Amino acid sequence: MKLLRVGTAGAERPALLDRDGTLRDLSGIVPDIDGDLLADASALARVRAAAENPGVLPALDATGLRIGPPLGRIGKIVCIGLNYHDHAAGAEIPAEPILFFKAPDTVVGPDDTVLVPRGSRKTDWEVELAVVIGRTARYLGSAEEGLAHVAGYATAHDVSEREFQIERGGTWDKGKNCETFNPLGPWLVTADEVADPQALPLRLWVNGELKQNGTTAEQIFPVGEVVRYLSHFMTLYPGDIINTGTPAGVAMGQPEPKPYLKAGDVVELEVEGLGRQRQELKDA
Repeated sequence: MKLLRVGTAGAERPALLDRDGTLRDLSGIVPDIDGDLLADASALARVRAAAENPGVLPALDATGLRIGPPLGRIGKIVCIGLNYHDHAAGAEIPAEPILFFKAPDTVVGPDDTVLVPRGSRKTDWEVELAVVIGRTARYLGSAEEGLAHVAGYATAHDVSEREFQIERGGTWDKGKNCETFNPLGPWLVTADEVADPQALPLRLWVNGELKQNGTTAEQIFPVGEVVRYLSHFMTLYPGDIINTGTPAGVAMGQPEPKPYLKAGDVVELEVEGLGRQRQELKDA
């Protein structure tokens, strides 16, 4: 299923994109797409039944309709750094996943404006595969168990301010948590529709120029292993998100002068099968 949330920011309603490409209203069946839904087998069964017979759902006119983040009431966002072999080229390959966090309030819709922070000189792009947790995960024993706790996948943009992240002391978090720094969506694609999360192409363009062109096959720590690993350091709950890293091609890795983002730039990105995003940048 392709689940999404539509409407003005803070007032989104749940929707379904059916196999014919028609947008369908789910608000008569479930109140929202969130961790509560993902953990409720009976509610998910109602949504699946409607998806198999979409004519029972009212069609929505998508003209001018804002697409919000596909998940509401996000718990926590755990991010993995340097998780692609090509992105880590020239650096020491991590022996264990590198972790940092993004606050849920960084999440915006896939086509919402991204704000360049005040004082920023090094705002950067990162296309990522986002993993959405569907079952509580504690001390998992295998990567297979990790995959079994995944509800679905989405396209994420892990926007970063590299000077704040690296040059201002402390942890990476201050360069990762600026307002609007985690566009998500357009869809939450349920795990049963993603045959292999390690075979997904990822691409990102800036002002029409292809900057990143990779595949999740290049991940150092694959999805199932990441979920297993994290479950030994924290409890993962339905509605938590894991951003699983980015392939090579970010601005920080380019020759000088590095082409960091500025107001007026347009970023487009996609993970194949999970939908496409488009953001225009503006000054905060």
